[in-house]
Amino acid sequence: MTAEELLQRDFGVLPALIAAHAAARPDATAVIDGERRASYGELDAMMDRVAAGLQRDGVKPTEAIAICGLPSLDYLAVFLGALRAGVAVSPLAPSSTPEQLIMMLTDCSAALFFIDDAVSELLAPVADRITARRIALERPSAGEPLAAWLPPEGSRPEPVAIQPTWPFNIIYSSGTTGTPKGIVQSHAFRWPPIVRGAVMRYGPNAVTMISTPLYSNTTLAAVLPTLGNGGSLVLMRRFDALGFLELAQRHRATHAMLVPVQYRRIMALPEFEHFDLSSFVMKFGTSAPFAAELKADVLKRWPGGLVEYYAMTEGGGAFALFAHEHPDKLHTVGRPVPGHDVRLIDEDGREVEAGEIGEVVGRSAAMMSGYHNQPEKTAAAEWYSPEGLRFIRTGDVGRFDADGFLTLMDRKKDMIISGGFNIYPSDIEAVITLHPDVLEAAVVGVPSEAWGETPVAFVTPRAGRIIALANLADFVAKRLGKTQRPQAYEIVESLPRSAIGKVLKRELRAGFTGKVS
Repeated sequence: MTAEELLQRDFGVLPALIAAHAAARPDATAVIDGERRASYGELDAMMDRVAAGLQRDGVKPTEAIAICGLPSLDYLAVFLGALRAGVAVSPLAPSSTPEQLIMMLTDCSAALFFIDDAVSELLAPVADRITARRIALERPSAGEPLAAWLPPEGSRPEPVAIQPTWPFNIIYSSGTTGTPKGIVQSHAFRWPPIVRGAVMRYGPNAVTMISTPLYSNTTLAAVLPTLGNGGSLVLMRRFDALGFLELAQRHRATHAMLVPVQYRRIMALPEFEHFDLSSFVMKFGTSAPFAAELKADVLKRWPGGLVEYYAMTEGGGAFALFAHEHPDKLHTVGRPVPGHDVRLIDEDGREVEAGEIGEVVGRSAAMMSGYHNQPEKTAAAEWYSPEGLRFIRTGDVGRFDADGFLTLMDRKKDMIISGGFNIYPSDIEAVITLHPDVLEAAVVGVPSEAWGETPVAFVTPRAGRIIALANLADFVAKRLGKTQRPQAYEIVESLPRSAIGKVLKRELRAGFTGKVS
């Protein structure tokens, strides 16, 4: 069956699409990893060997393997080969602590653990506690070499009839707080975004820049439709803004998935205007608040469309803002994508009236099966409508405008209640970043004897600028009401972030040593 025929089906699987592309265009480039390249024929053969190796070792469909390392061709081949064997993949973050990695390995019951050198060094102090068989993606010092573990070239696995409900991956996400939770996503969850790839102009001529980690749902949202529709991936092991532009120009990139902080760093480069980016067709952003002024700058100076996604790894309701089509809506995250039912609810779980603020809950074909081995947390993440339909809670607070576009106010847990008033940090951050000397700002609530909680702001200066705090406080005071004004400001060199750009507000809150009334 051809790839075009497979993409017309209600359900299909990515490994079958890759096999179809390999049959039709075996020499077409699938992956570029530095100086290494793999055609679709070569990638398909690598996947076969991985799948055959897992079957040889007794790893059964729906069981899991784990991978931890920087993006690479071998990492991707192991991930995709496991899928071909019906095996779930648990991609773990190299930024995790050794204790977190052990916890996640235990939770997903991975029998095999594929790691690179840096992860091997990280785990050295606790290596005797790891029961999973370790396979080295790089040098043999990390474990059994991948080349030695793989079956001989030309090996083929036994065919596996993958079912829609089988787990595709278990992604561990602690967001910006708490212990990592294993989010189980099925093959049915992953199929619709691949099919919709043509809408985003993915196809055989697509060249997609991948500069975020492969363990992230953000990254997979670009990887899967690119490969599913026969395009090419350009992998960056570590992001740097200038390196991104050089690679994009060299390979005539058409697509990119970037988080907002990456856009900000790229657009701030004095050299930006010197690069030919005319090949770009579509760019995407997600995972963190995307400032309206930054979207406007990208639209003005970077060719191609810009789409902001707002969604959760857990699934439920997703939004898309086609910024190039709605330049007057850059302060929003767009409208629900087709087939997604999104509602706003109050503290008591009742739907709010039109125009009112509420927590965003969503329902669609793309919803997690649940948190792995954590039924109580799964239940806490769900909301059931009066009709008995299951929705996923986002923990985000927002409001729909008259045109159906959603404006996000803040994370529900980040909302500050000061003297009985609800204060949304994002409102304060938007005002602070209007100051010409401020690059970024993050506002958190800290305990206050007088008010219960009060806002405190952390700010980073623009390159070559010095922030005068008294001047900044006066600037903000003229634009915000008394209850919204931060009681304290701290200048920081940079805001603490996760690997995919989310500001770690818990670290800011925990590190605040100043005084408030």
